[in-house]
Amino acid sequence: MSFDVPDDCYYLESHEWYRPADGRVGITDFAQDELGDVVFVDLPVVGESVTAGEQFGVVESIKAVSDLYAPVSGTVAAVNDDLENAPELVNDEPFAGGWLLELEDVPEGDVDDLLAPDGYRERTE
Repeated sequence: MSFDVPDDCYYLESHEWYRPADGRVGITDFAQDELGDVVFVDLPVVGESVTAGEQFGVVESIKAVSDLYAPVSGTVAAVNDDLENAPELVNDEPFAGGWLLELEDVPEGDVDDLLAPDGYRERTE
């Protein structure tokens, strides 16, 4: 099975993505497929800080409850409020309407520690 891996994102081994252009964070197409139907997402509040590689929230699906890890450090500038009433957006649009957070004040070098799209594609094949 082939999964969507946009070229404008960088990836964590634990299947979260980060898009530098808008500072958004989400889980990958592969991750949402593995989880099954997402029924709840617990996210930090705006203004909190997250640290690269550390847990920032939880996603609950019909199959499992999984921790969410920050691909980069930063301050939460926005959370996707649409997920409160429509958590299935994580499944339907993992790189668009299903985004989780928007981060600001991201250290420049944090992206260097993430997988580039080709590396992530190899990992999920």
